[in-house]
Amino acid sequence: MKVLANDGLDQSGIDALAEKGFEVITTKVPQEFLVDYINEHKIRALLVRSATQVRKDIIDGCPSIEIIGRGGVGMDNIDVDYAREKGIHVINTPSASSESVAELVFAHLFSGARFLQDSNRKMPLVGDTEFAALKKAYTAGIELRGKTIGIVGMGRIGQEVARIALGLGMRVVAADNNVGRASIKVKFYNNQFINVDIETEPLQDVLKHSDFITLHVPAQKDGYMIGKNEFDIMKDGVAIVNCSRGGVIDETALIAALDSGKVKFAGLDVFINEPTPSKEILNHSKISLTPHTGASTLEAQDRIGLSLAEQISSILQIQ
Repeated sequence: MKVLANDGLDQSGIDALAEKGFEVITTKVPQEFLVDYINEHKIRALLVRSATQVRKDIIDGCPSIEIIGRGGVGMDNIDVDYAREKGIHVINTPSASSESVAELVFAHLFSGARFLQDSNRKMPLVGDTEFAALKKAYTAGIELRGKTIGIVGMGRIGQEVARIALGLGMRVVAADNNVGRASIKVKFYNNQFINVDIETEPLQDVLKHSDFITLHVPAQKDGYMIGKNEFDIMKDGVAIVNCSRGGVIDETALIAALDSGKVKFAGLDVFINEPTPSKEILNHSKISLTPHTGASTLEAQDRIGLSLAEQISSILQIQ
């Protein structure tokens, strides 16, 4: 039984599948050749991340596929409903990467709060000749403790962000049309814990009252979630992070808000034109940047691989 992990799979997942008798292929097949490759090799399970698109042409053109798996949470690159109508199992790993993405959110927040995205560019260039000037330029850093973080989207990742924020001593507000209340369990090293209930609020209230805003929502089908009107609602000097999907934020409006000082800094892991983000975004001194690596930790990849392997083994061994 052959499994094609077209966007890669952690070795733990490969080993777990191999133990069950599966042959795991990690060859990266270009999108335009995918149908022919799947049919030639009689692939039964196709595993993807965010790069490979699994649309109707692949679903209709590859009768051997029984499982489509997404290593991660969002499945907007898969025609999920259509696949399930055709009797194909569609699986993902919704909790495997939550901690990794949430920690990256705070990497961006700490980076922007202390100008790391700019100082790490300039120190190697002029740190030996303009040290005093750079030190003066970066004296207006801010702390996260005691500030209000607004979480837009209180799914697994949003709740993990809330957990970290509470541990840092931040005030947490949240917006989510599908979640009325989230109970956050904050654990400590000595097995003690506290539970904090967070009531969600209308989006406009969260935008209005937050010092920092982080987005954890699906790809948008009807325009941007955050554009000029939303930036106008926010506090002066707000900061915003997007580790969810490109296209959630209007990047033109974001740059205007950064240039005017309305937004103090931004952190972006995802972009409108991936994998070719705009030069204006990439070169902006107030934006902390990562190349869509929210789930790219060794721990998350291990959990993703094992989760996919367990689900595939369970489905295909039952049949």
